[in-house]
Amino acid sequence: MSFTRTIALLALLFAGCATAPRTPAQRDSLRQSADATLGEMIAHNPRIEDVIHKVPAYAVFPSIAKAGFLVGGAYGRGILYENGIPTGYVSLEQASVGAQLGGESFAELLVLRNAHDIQALKGGHFAAGAELGVVVLTAGAAKAASFDPDASVFVMPRGGLMVDISVTEQQLNYSSFNA
Repeated sequence: MSFTRTIALLALLFAGCATAPRTPAQRDSLRQSADATLGEMIAHNPRIEDVIHKVPAYAVFPSIAKAGFLVGGAYGRGILYENGIPTGYVSLEQASVGAQLGGESFAELLVLRNAHDIQALKGGHFAAGAELGVVVLTAGAAKAASFDPDASVFVMPRGGLMVDISVTEQQLNYSSFNA
């Protein structure tokens, strides 16, 4: 099966996943989880607070689930913050093909460093690919000298085990709180 077909098939699987949670209770829960997750990330590495205060926007995904066996996928919902204020819902859908086996969950902070990135995300055209710098937050990371404040993605593992060497395509979708 070609990579394009695989991506199309996985996209169909995710098509039923709405960007915003359906009920008010689910929406409130997602907002609270995003706030708590950001607090956890800052506790793991306080320098994240400096990063988010210097950028116009960021998205917090409290939980992204990822699984694969040759073909894989991931999905998670989050909150977009503009100038520190929550403004809408964001969903992340990922398809991958390659040497991969297992499942994992993680939280993610996606840093948007300019107005172009914010508009691209809102328009469904933001490309989150391998060229983005990634920092993995672990216990004791605050003492690590390798923290990169210019990274665009901060990941905090939640659980699971996955071996993954694959080609990945991500799609981010946005829905305003007012929509």
